[in-house]
Amino acid sequence: MRIFDISVPLAAGLPTWPGDPCLLLEPVLLLENGDGAQVSRITLGDHSGTHVDTPAHMLENGATLDSIPLSLLMGRALVVDLRGCRTIGLRELEVLPLAGEERLLLRTDNSSLWTTPDFCPDFVALNTEGAEYLLSKGIRLVGIDYLSIESFSGDGSVHRTLLGNGVVILEGLNLSQVPAGAYELLCLPLRISGGAGVPARAVLRQF
Repeated sequence: MRIFDISVPLAAGLPTWPGDPCLLLEPVLLLENGDGAQVSRITLGDHSGTHVDTPAHMLENGATLDSIPLSLLMGRALVVDLRGCRTIGLRELEVLPLAGEERLLLRTDNSSLWTTPDFCPDFVALNTEGAEYLLSKGIRLVGIDYLSIESFSGDGSVHRTLLGNGVVILEGLNLSQVPAGAYELLCLPLRISGGAGVPARAVLRQF
């Protein structure tokens, strides 16, 4: 059985969406200073690294993490290879075998962007037409390998289309080592009460 860790490390140099808090690890207690334990303070945004977007992220009175069943974040997931595409729309999606699938992870050229600490605004993203198509196919969770499912210049319509129809968005994945195919997704976000965006650990396990 092979397991792929598709989370990005929370470490110095992690790319951050412009305006979001940067990741900061501050030592509070140090063994080398004679303290009885190692303890650090962690500062990060709720959309840092690998994270889950809930409806509350973009919709007033939208559901928070508390309302999302863990069963939606675990189960069969289809990884599709869309490297070479500059945007993901109807043309790119309608050729995919999505019948019966509920969870879809989009592998793009974005996964190579994790090697640089600089935010790259020219990442591959889903457009509104693509989001509407995924709804029509019954997709309930969609993931992508950079900090947003929607383009940097987007107006929020992709997020609202998905989140407004109960689709959970998983962002900040690293799919660079994952071949296309079906896997078991295990995604466990931190249990932050009222969370609109929540950092998560996500792995794929081959069937």
